[in-house]
Formats: sequence, structure tokens, C-alpha cells
Amino acid sequence: MRCPFCKQDNDRVIDSRASNDGFAIRRRRECLECSRRYTTYERLEESPLRVVKKDGRREPFDRAKILAGLRRACEKRPLSEEKLEEIVARIERSCSEKFDREVPTSFIGDLVMQELRTLDQVAYVRFASVYREFKDVTQFLQELRPMLERRP
Repeated sequence: MRCPFCKQDNDRVIDSRASNDGFAIRRRRECLECSRRYTTYERLEESPLRVVKKDGRREPFDRAKILAGLRRACEKRPLSEEKLEEIVARIERSCSEKFDREVPTSFIGDLVMQELRTLDQVAYVRFASVYREFKDVTQFLQELRPMLERRP
């Protein structure tokens, strides 16, 4: 495993444990060159899921894309990287359980929205504005209205 900081291939495993979902092994590593620590995950490789885009194109399922979208939505919000990883793991598991080979992007987007709605309202609105492609402020307000009505 290459160190993400100094790019050397010389590390040692400090700690190994099953992840929260039980479908991966989380390993804490220490680079023997620069002494920095980082986390890696080992997952079972299954038959690859493909994502069906809105325009009909198909591409391999990429958890990194979901994580990048979550990071953008949660930028400057008090959410840890581990929490975002847990969300991605739940989404990936849901897609694998419900679909054998192909999953529509709409299903993935809806799962992300469900997760963010309960986790952080600001991140939810950020994601929704891009995902639902709001054209004007009216659509934005329609999305906010149910959240405002539920407030105590």
C-alpha cells in the first residue's frame, strides 16, 4: 500500500477491525518513511454493479463519486469523514441488495437525499439543488417548505 502523503510503499498495520457494516476490514497503517498514519479499507470484490445514467449510458458503479458528492454537499459542515464513509457503505449495500447488475442513478440520488435529510439540513439542500437541477428560487423554496413546517 502506497502512503498517500509521501507515496512510499513501506508501511505497517497498526490496527485491523471489521467496519461498522461488517462488510469490510478497516486497517490503520503507519508509513515507515514519513511516520504519518492513514486508514485503508479491504472489501470483498463482487460482480461489478453498473450505473444507468439519465441519458441511458452505463458505467461502473464508483463509490468514490458518491463520496465526492457527499463531500461537496457537506463542505464546511460538522460531519466527519468516517460518517460520510458509513453513508457511502450503506448506499452501496442498498444498491447491491436491491439490484443484481444495474442500478439507476435516480435510486442512488434518492438514497443520498434520504441520508442527508436526517443528517444535515444544509448539506441536504445543497445536494438537492444540484441533484434536482433547480431552475429558480421557487423550486428551491418548495424543497425547503416541508423542512420548515416540521421545525418545532
